[in-house]
Amino acid sequence: MMKILCIGALSMASFYYSQNFPVSAIPENLKKNASVVIRKENDIVEINKIDDITYKRSSVITVLNKDAIPYAIPRISYQKGDNISEVKVIVYDEKGNKLKSYSKSDFTDIAANPQGTFYSDSRMLILPFNASSFPYTVEFSYELDDENTVFIPDFVPFYDYNVSLEESTFNIINKSGINLRSKVYESPFNYTSVDIKSNGENKLYTYKNVPAIDNGQLVPSPQKLLPKVSFSLDKFNLEGKQGSIASWKDFGTWYYQNLLTPVSVSTPEIKAEIASLNLSGTTEERVKKIYQYMQNKTRYIFVALGIGGWQPMMPDEVQKKGYGDCKGLTNYMRTLLDEAGIKSYYSIINSNPSSISFDKDFPKMAGNHVILTIPTEKGNIWLENTSQQTAFNHLSFSTTDRNVLMVKPDGIDIVQTPSLSAEQNKEKQTLYIQLNSDKSINGKGKFSYSGAQYDFNLMYLLIPEKDKTEFIKKSYSTLDFENIEMKDFNNDKNDAVVNFDLNFKALNYSKLVGSSFIFRAVPIYKEAVYQEDLERQLPFESRLAYQDDAEIIYELPQGYFIEELPQNTNLTSEFGSYKITFEKEENKLIVKRTVNIKKGLYSKEKFTDYTSFRKKILNSDNSKILISKKN
Repeated sequence: MMKILCIGALSMASFYYSQNFPVSAIPENLKKNASVVIRKENDIVEINKIDDITYKRSSVITVLNKDAIPYAIPRISYQKGDNISEVKVIVYDEKGNKLKSYSKSDFTDIAANPQGTFYSDSRMLILPFNASSFPYTVEFSYELDDENTVFIPDFVPFYDYNVSLEESTFNIINKSGINLRSKVYESPFNYTSVDIKSNGENKLYTYKNVPAIDNGQLVPSPQKLLPKVSFSLDKFNLEGKQGSIASWKDFGTWYYQNLLTPVSVSTPEIKAEIASLNLSGTTEERVKKIYQYMQNKTRYIFVALGIGGWQPMMPDEVQKKGYGDCKGLTNYMRTLLDEAGIKSYYSIINSNPSSISFDKDFPKMAGNHVILTIPTEKGNIWLENTSQQTAFNHLSFSTTDRNVLMVKPDGIDIVQTPSLSAEQNKEKQTLYIQLNSDKSINGKGKFSYSGAQYDFNLMYLLIPEKDKTEFIKKSYSTLDFENIEMKDFNNDKNDAVVNFDLNFKALNYSKLVGSSFIFRAVPIYKEAVYQEDLERQLPFESRLAYQDDAEIIYELPQGYFIEELPQNTNLTSEFGSYKITFEKEENKLIVKRTVNIKKGLYSKEKFTDYTSFRKKILNSDNSKILISKKN
């Protein structure tokens, strides 16, 4: 949603053209875990006046392997009206010999829209370059003049895993006379730091020798490990609309008046829609009816029109066309609620698997998604308006446990979204297993998912029937299925619960030992292997709190009895808990299992304890049960 000025690591410097860049000159510590090495990067930002800013971007990157191809494609994101000049690209081979050079005329101009060429003022110049061998180096530079001064980018070493950095500088020159605020966010784990030099209106920020972050076991996202510097002008311009962002109150008032008020327009057709719903009951009941009505008649499509791509479509456009993006669909839903006499608020959020919140003390244009907040006496109702499948008053794992900018006529309120406990992010499975004398099992399973696990299992609605069986087999890969069938799939959009049944046959579940059989205690569980890492250099993150409950009822083959059972196990640690019990009942065995994992960010020193805890769970799940023939 937010205008992205460019892929910083791709920009290449014209003043480096007198050099070459042999791969052999890269320090060994920067090659480790890296697919891309940023050799030199320089950004110069000149703020000339409230509606005039120039970006001079340049860098040199070396691409070590094919995994980095998407990262290495030179591209420039821009808005209509921006002026792009001084575009230069040079490609070098492994030894630093020049292979080819390109200019602006070699780039292709496309809509910066993942769904095609319509409904977007966001554009992209992209160079269709294909490498014939690896490694190689790309040098890329350009200048961009923009009238929009609200989108000054953060300065970070890099955004992705498996990228390392030799040197990057960010030089910001403020000639506008407008107060420019900046804030340094240090690395919480001292991964690296920024060097700052100041000379009047000129500030120079530098990062040097930053190793790559490998996307390994439970490694947090780079943005949780790396430092950054944020910038924001107290006064700004956005597509000819000037405003203040010296405080969240100022910014919210401007946002409401300039971006929302012009599109807060109802029509007779929208009034008729609400009248046709014959609303009654509590606020929650009326909101639910309107929300599910809106879901059934609209679909999501990317739209980046309006003021800087931030202003929603008019609600009558969404009403007539039946589609919109997060901005348009949220604004349409807000208009429907207004017609019903229910107050709601357009709310900007950072949608991301790792929870990212706005800084209450540093007002800045940010966020990449929009939801709707409806305050009630019982608490806030939260509406995700882009999905036809999501349940009422349910936020996904990518929008819970963070704050939102709730835009109101008199400013912005910063409000926290719900944080779900492990018990709320639950899987519940009940399995009825018939053990067969040919080592196979026949099973019937009832599965139920809530919270974030509800989100993950909505994907079944999007999978074609012809692919569903193979997908299910991979999802429950701890069993060797001969056949499997999903039945009675139900998306409960009132309570945010997915339910379904599985009927299956799996082979080789038991192992024959003489005339007896042994088999493991738990047939279906999350198959994750955590290896010890005695040289670990990074903290680790358990991104999701969750709980898995299982009851497994084994039916023994005719003429067999349980000869040997594992002991009941009860584990407790700072990372969570685990419990499994075994109970004999005539010709049946009942196994009950609960695993509860906490959400958390932990120091590297605790990783051995964590892997030990998870291995104990895995070993207990795989503990063996012995059944033998009766005499």
